[in-house]
Amino acid sequence: MSLEKILSISGKPGLYILKVQTRTGFVAESLADGKKITVNLKSNVSLLSEISIYTYEGEQPLAEIMKRIASKESNGPAISHKEDNATLAAYFKEILPDYDEERVYPSDIKKIVNWYNTIQAKGLIVDEAPVEEAVETEVAAEAVAEKPKKAKKTAE
Repeated sequence: MSLEKILSISGKPGLYILKVQTRTGFVAESLADGKKITVNLKSNVSLLSEISIYTYEGEQPLAEIMKRIASKESNGPAISHKEDNATLAAYFKEILPDYDEERVYPSDIKKIVNWYNTIQAKGLIVDEAPVEEAVETEVAAEAVAEKPKKAKKTAE
């Protein structure tokens, strides 16, 4: 799963995919309804790939947490972000046992679970290992397909 082009825009609900960069900002498409919006450079925008969660030993990238949720749920949907705080905290403790409970708020957990469910509903949660195997298979197939060409004889 790649979070490289998925954005959270302050003041706007939901997640967005970065489509085109412009001189004054960029164009993003909503994952919820597919509408495109223009965002100027002054807006507070966060790439999901740059977000980390506090743990007692440091920080854990959001991509790793999303992978853990995906493996726990077999790439299916997680629990609802509308569950009560205690249920969400217990669920998140299963995903990331050493998260810093003083610095990671229930609202953060709700947001992460909501983001995961949004990304999963759009089919963006995929296993990365099969993709790598498929690329290796394609490369091997191309290598077999490319046979050396015989040199043509030229008339003298």
